[in-house]
Amino acid sequence: MIQNREVIYRELIENALKRNYSSTQLLLSKKFGFSLSTVNNALRPLVEIGAIYKKERGFKIMDAKKLLLYWASVRRMSRDVLYKTNVGMPVMNIESSLPPLCTLTAFSGYRITFNDAPADYSEVYVYCKEETIAEVRKRFPQKKGNENLIVLEPDNFLEGRTAPLSQIYADLWNIKEWYSKDFLDALEGRMKLW
Repeated sequence: MIQNREVIYRELIENALKRNYSSTQLLLSKKFGFSLSTVNNALRPLVEIGAIYKKERGFKIMDAKKLLLYWASVRRMSRDVLYKTNVGMPVMNIESSLPPLCTLTAFSGYRITFNDAPADYSEVYVYCKEETIAEVRKRFPQKKGNENLIVLEPDNFLEGRTAPLSQIYADLWNIKEWYSKDFLDALEGRMKLW
């Protein structure tokens, strides 16, 4: 499951995308039900690299790009994999056949969000809550071969048909296929964080 600090990073980046650069540890603590020490520990490396500036009663995002790149570099998407299988159908058919409570990320999240794909892709990455996994397994039974459906465990705050842009970015960063760079470059242009 996505770690608590990653939930905080996603929130900060999504706020920066809305041009909201200031917040407080207490606000984040209350919003997510995390302890203040969890929030402070998540912010500590961001202060060290100059991504945020801590003030007496809060903090300000100084460099949203640095914050996003830091998160992407410490994210380990492989820890979140719940299920992988080979599905013998085109990615768009896989995407449209997923249960409605699943949240698309990476290539599919980008394509659906922007109705565009900067490159062809052959894998579908999706977050599904535990109660949906049985339905995914039923629709896409385990088969040998190139695994092109990768189901990830979401945190309690991730919902919607597509993941937020910051989550899509961090997930794309963690994918080794060469075309993930094409998606990252295109997404950077659309996010306008730098």
